[in-house]
Amino acid sequence: MSSHDVVRQVRRICRTRKVGHAGTLDPLATGVLPIAVNDGTKILQFLFADNKSYRATLKLGETTDTLDAEGIVLSERNVPALTAEQIEQACSRFRGDIMQVPPMYSALKKNGVPLYRLAREGKEVERDARPVNISRMEIVDIDLPFVTIEVECSKGTYIRTLIDDIGEVLGCGAHMTALRRTKSGVFDIVDCVTLDELKRVEGEFSGLLSMDAALSEHPAVSVCEEAAVALRYGVPPTLAQTNSEAGFSAGQLVRLQVAGRLAAMARFAPQRTKEKRGDFELIRVFVGQ
Repeated sequence: MSSHDVVRQVRRICRTRKVGHAGTLDPLATGVLPIAVNDGTKILQFLFADNKSYRATLKLGETTDTLDAEGIVLSERNVPALTAEQIEQACSRFRGDIMQVPPMYSALKKNGVPLYRLAREGKEVERDARPVNISRMEIVDIDLPFVTIEVECSKGTYIRTLIDDIGEVLGCGAHMTALRRTKSGVFDIVDCVTLDELKRVEGEFSGLLSMDAALSEHPAVSVCEEAAVALRYGVPPTLAQTNSEAGFSAGQLVRLQVAGRLAAMARFAPQRTKEKRGDFELIRVFVGQ
């Protein structure tokens, strides 16, 4: 099931066309997929998390053209009697800031053409390595030729590529057989609901998060009544018109609230150079929220 398949099902369940997702999951993958419904689609641009967590299983001894179990096997090698220490040593090389070459089977584009389309035509093009961060990687199970790992990483990290690289360091190759996203920003798998749970509900699901709650990773700033009126006309508040003493840094995203409800998303911008009014740069105003 693709991410768009999930969106289609939620549209039917909630009886609305206004449904979107934040953070595509590959068809092979399961786990956290943030879904926005109706007015919630207005905040999708703020839900693409910078940090994500995964549980992945790799199979040693085989490489595939897609780097996962859905591809064609390219090579088969004997898997040596690896110890936990040897596997850990290989994994340790990829913790922290690393450079990663995106896989050919990906949605990234080369001269406007998706890489996966070129790959399906049997073409392989040069891809530039990109910086990513692996903040945590732990081995949770070893049952050779299978190894299961948990990974916390930055946006844009390809777990398939990480597994392929680990396999090469171990000298026998590897590909991904299972992937489960356990966290995406503030969205944790323990708080998620399944499609089956949604299907048991008639009409719109009552357990949806509010727009404000979905954006809870960003600081909340309450604005005074005078500033609230000006907000409706696209006029950002000054710091003096809020309850905040600027406990956040310049450029940081914040939630502007009126009477405890989400009114706008803005970026803290003291000493603005483009215009003299306000200490915030408005990104999206939610009239009537």
